[in-house]
Amino acid sequence: MTEILRREYIYLTYYASILFGQIAPYWLLGMILGSLVSVFGKKRLQALFAALQGTKLGLLGIVPAAVIGVASPLCMYGTIPIAASFAQKGMREDWLAAFMMCSILLNPQLIMYSAALGTPALIIRIVTCFLCGITAGLLVRLFYGKGNKTFFNFKSFAGPKDKDIDPNIVMRFLKNLLRNINATAPAFLVGITLAALFQRHVPETYIAALFGKHRGFGLLMAASVGVPLYVCGGGTIPLLLSWMQHGMSLGAASAFMITGPSMKITNLGALKVILGIKHFLLYIIFAVAFALVCGLLVDVLN
Repeated sequence: MTEILRREYIYLTYYASILFGQIAPYWLLGMILGSLVSVFGKKRLQALFAALQGTKLGLLGIVPAAVIGVASPLCMYGTIPIAASFAQKGMREDWLAAFMMCSILLNPQLIMYSAALGTPALIIRIVTCFLCGITAGLLVRLFYGKGNKTFFNFKSFAGPKDKDIDPNIVMRFLKNLLRNINATAPAFLVGITLAALFQRHVPETYIAALFGKHRGFGLLMAASVGVPLYVCGGGTIPLLLSWMQHGMSLGAASAFMITGPSMKITNLGALKVILGIKHFLLYIIFAVAFALVCGLLVDVLN
């Protein structure tokens, strides 16, 4: 028994060390980039979004709103109070939908993490997440842009609280970086461990069969697995990298990268509060449908 445990420990340590070496530099760079944007660019991004309100872009305002959402380094519980403050000032709901959807799916640090998956996967992630935000904005505009109908209810959320208040800008950056590392390191290490376990105990043929190319079932599986496994973006990158190396298609990876963050358990509670049960269910249906359509298109075109 001791010999079996020792052998397992050696194998798992070996696989984990390889994965860690592949991904850790991107994770660390993502932490640094996220903290730089948060400390030096967050207020500028918020001011830029606020400036949209004084323009006459109309429906086209969805595009810059989505771009700002992607560039925002905030998590869901940081994004909602900001969106609430803009809503109270009369910001259009289609712009808010595009901003929030993109902010949920992507941020600067996650872009850096995803570079570990390779250029094709990185490009697919950026493009599909951006298009998801645009589509969300268009749908809100189409069905809730007229009359007194509203899609969001931000009454329960106060304005955002800024934690980066240290007058020393270097200390402000270091404190933000430390918070980012503390928040993501546990999930990142869990992801490395799970990926190593998959590589050790799950045959490559199983991965290819579950998530293989041109398989509708594989897309559905990837979209479904993304929900319970997605705790933190950095924690899922090791799993995705391992699965893609063992036969997961780009389409399945794309579906996973949309349903994971959009239906992360910690996000759903906050979303249910601001959407209400009817709109919350519409959000779930939209996220799953968009993930499956994107996955199918990526696999067909790839």
